[in-house]
Amino acid sequence: MDLDRRLLIAGGAVAVAAAASATAAVGRVGKAAVVAPAVVSASPQRIVSLNPCLDVILIQLADHSRIAALSHYSREAYGSTIAPVARTLPFTYGTAEEIIAKEPDLVITGRFSAATGRALDRLGVRTVVFDVPETVEASLAQVREVARLVGAPERGEVLVARIEAALAEAAPKPGTPRLSTLVFMPGGFASGPGTLMDEMMRRMGLDNAAAKYGLRQSMSVPLEQVIADPPDLLLSGEVSPGAPSRALRVMSHPALRHVAGHMSHATFPERLLFCGGPVLIQTAAVLARARETALKGRR
Repeated sequence: MDLDRRLLIAGGAVAVAAAASATAAVGRVGKAAVVAPAVVSASPQRIVSLNPCLDVILIQLADHSRIAALSHYSREAYGSTIAPVARTLPFTYGTAEEIIAKEPDLVITGRFSAATGRALDRLGVRTVVFDVPETVEASLAQVREVARLVGAPERGEVLVARIEAALAEAAPKPGTPRLSTLVFMPGGFASGPGTLMDEMMRRMGLDNAAAKYGLRQSMSVPLEQVIADPPDLLLSGEVSPGAPSRALRVMSHPALRHVAGHMSHATFPERLLFCGGPVLIQTAAVLARARETALKGRR
């Protein structure tokens, strides 16, 4: 996954500009900012998604015939959880010209440029901007909101139930020892406390070691801290199959040789690091598998 995609998912781009058209109104729907024309169709028929995390939700909730375009990121072979399906659907690179050409009656996105927002606003295109969910509850609320927007609340509830069931199934049994765990994202940053990944780790019986290293957000962890107090489990984002991971580099560092035998390590597909919604089903399964493997190695 390239830097542009990480910034897009993390909400690093500029927020949508406020509507200036006399026929538009700006409001808030939960965590989603809405730029909407005066008359809104209850069941949009040409939906455009500009965010890969929203793409994953959309294809589960809307008939594919109603999807005018997904983001191009979802077509990536390893960076996306829905690449085979996404490659059968139209896509855009997020430019105003491409979006307008799709003649959408609903656009859903994370964050994009003010210029794109103004262009869509001038044409009265209904645009809903979602924040990045930092909790499981917020992620499920996002699923429900997308379902409401596309006119499929029942499908939304079915999807929420699937996610909740998967998380419950992957959770550790009572009495299972908890493991301190450090998740290295690409570039050497560790997934910090207060994030969706942090909550997923805790739900899966893994205590985020980033907290004991003093991290208050996702940031780099000094190797000295890992050496002084190594975690039980070290996970590292894998950009592509077989690509060198930071966890393996850390484990092979000479300074860590004396503690490497006490740490388990595993790779963690990068495509699971940044999104919630249906992706949480896979995330829970991968974390649970890493937990069980690490516990087995300690027996």
